[in-house]
Amino acid sequence: MNQKEEYDVIIVGAGPAGMFAADELAEKMKVLIIDQGRDIGERNCKMNLRSICMHCDPCDIMCGVGGAGTFSDGTLNLRPDIGGDLAEQTGDRDYAWQLVDHVDEVFLKYGAPDHLYIPKGGRVEELKRRAASVGARFIEIIQRHIGSDNAPVVIRNFEKDLKERGVEFLLDTRVEDLIIEGGECRGVVLKDGTELHSRFTIIAPGRVGAKWIDEIINKHNIGAKYAPIDVGVRVEVPAIVMDPVTKINRDPKFHIQTKTYDDFVRTFCTNEHGFVVKEEYEDFIATNGHSMTNTRSENTNFAFIVRVELTEPIENTVRYGRSIAKLATTIGGGKPVLQRMGDLRRGRRSTENRLKKNPVVNTLKDITPGDISMALPHRIVTDIIEGLEVLNEIIPGVASDSTLLYAPEIKFYSMQVLVDRNMESTVRNLFAAGDGAGLSRDIVNAAATGVIAGRGILKKVG
Repeated sequence: MNQKEEYDVIIVGAGPAGMFAADELAEKMKVLIIDQGRDIGERNCKMNLRSICMHCDPCDIMCGVGGAGTFSDGTLNLRPDIGGDLAEQTGDRDYAWQLVDHVDEVFLKYGAPDHLYIPKGGRVEELKRRAASVGARFIEIIQRHIGSDNAPVVIRNFEKDLKERGVEFLLDTRVEDLIIEGGECRGVVLKDGTELHSRFTIIAPGRVGAKWIDEIINKHNIGAKYAPIDVGVRVEVPAIVMDPVTKINRDPKFHIQTKTYDDFVRTFCTNEHGFVVKEEYEDFIATNGHSMTNTRSENTNFAFIVRVELTEPIENTVRYGRSIAKLATTIGGGKPVLQRMGDLRRGRRSTENRLKKNPVVNTLKDITPGDISMALPHRIVTDIIEGLEVLNEIIPGVASDSTLLYAPEIKFYSMQVLVDRNMESTVRNLFAAGDGAGLSRDIVNAAATGVIAGRGILKKVG
């Protein structure tokens, strides 16, 4: 091993969870944030009118300062029960709301827009009524939209302030392992064998770190359980179809139970007048969506995803989700599979010719026309069709034959690390936070779990 260095706290991951944890600890303790990605100014994510992130280094999109959220839509869902359940984690609903308010205030401090999207009035009640009439739920949320083009500026300001307050960043560096001795975490081991020792460690590697979290959990017997995953498609429709709803709530949340299997399906990450983008992981591809503050398309896209939970004898949802993603990647020849809703209904693949004639023009061009039913399990496809037909009763036109479906859209939340109220794991002085640890599913909740972890460490030192 190489020489040892000492820190009070080492944080693995420079996404929202890691940066908000550091924000709590700055000027109070010696803090180091390690991330395998690059600095915000060096993350090479190309954005233009026609395509976003089509030729980027995958790690520049998923890794680095700010995490995957840096080049996301940048929508902050200001509720503690969206993207996780902070009240369940803290045991205190009032404190959960306080955490949401605190996260919002920090983002505002570093340059998030002042404007709030607040659903109100009779239109909200009408939308709830329409959803209830077909057995679905509409969940109203106060939201703040940072925008994919503005988010890097906010993150740059945040990082600059952390550095000025003494937080160190070690980037382009992979953490290989944890140092755990006698049931206590004492630091990390880097890929080159260097040991960095610390009194406390926070693992917050983000969604891209799900596989790594699994590995260290198994290696060190850290308490954890398999969390559900979400599998589905990215839906793209003319913005005019979604405008009546997105004007009520910019990122509307609809929850649906499907008819055949009684599975839970939901809308997620709506990008008003946005763009569909490709995400590249280590051994598969997936899809996502962006919306800009200053650049708009004629389409709106959203994720439509099915909650997948497994029980004995196969409980590994991460492995199952990866197998689906790999199959979809194979079917698409390394590109997302794109299919018209009408073709999926009729059991035929979409072709380049059918897409050329389609009224809805796909914003993501790096695709393979194909058949989603060849890539996703039959049960998932059935849920998607049934769920979209229910949603069509609420938002007419959303399930028309010309609607575009991109596959796969998969949200991994890794194994869920078992933690106490302060985010401390079953290993002493090892804390966990964020999406990669299975403890959140969006920017606000990830940031809030980082806040809890930072405050938890401060409680321990008195």
